[in-house]
Amino acid sequence: MQMPAYIQPLEAEFIKHADPENAIPMSRYMKNRFDFFGINSPLRKDIFNRHKQKYGLIPEGEEKEIVTWCWAAPQREYQYFAMDFLARKKNKADKKIIGLYEYMITHKSWWDTVDLIASHLVGAYFKRFPESIPEITGRWMNSGNMWLQRTCLLFQLKYKEDTDTKLLSSFIGKLASSEEFFIRKAIGWALREYSKTNPDFVIGFVRDNKISGLSEREALKWLKNKGE
Repeated sequence: MQMPAYIQPLEAEFIKHADPENAIPMSRYMKNRFDFFGINSPLRKDIFNRHKQKYGLIPEGEEKEIVTWCWAAPQREYQYFAMDFLARKKNKADKKIIGLYEYMITHKSWWDTVDLIASHLVGAYFKRFPESIPEITGRWMNSGNMWLQRTCLLFQLKYKEDTDTKLLSSFIGKLASSEEFFIRKAIGWALREYSKTNPDFVIGFVRDNKISGLSEREALKWLKNKGE
């Protein structure tokens, strides 16, 4: 796949600032699933901002080409770039963008990308297009794909008082028996985040529903730290 012209100056910056020694622990932190240029977060954000100032956000109509190229690239920094720049235009994205989000969730899947896509990109998408929630989340829940299921649990992380508790409860009910660490962790995380808005709901939910010990500990962690 040919590198898009928009990406070429970004590649030059990545190569210029690559730190092979730093790349080793970064890859190790991700269980050696991905290669890295070794660019730490502050410098990476600075590179992204300079790229935006000079070349703008991903050009309209080129999102699929550029994001899929970034997703095929070996270094993880390209995937971080694609997510970051999609997030900067998430509130203006076309309704069809959900297909690209799904591609990103199901390819090179790991928590560092999926969690951001879920809480920032998919979360914003469903805020704008709530009528799409039943069909899309229903398909994702029935897909058997752990990362799509995790996205269903996490897309409301930033919704606070707008959280649809019936929907969240339904997802948790369907996934509560899962032995997957990332599902159990996500159940607890979703409940923990909502406990900051509605502690009574979360306390009652944990009391009245059977969830794993990991999920329960995660769900109540914030409240216990507050002494409630």
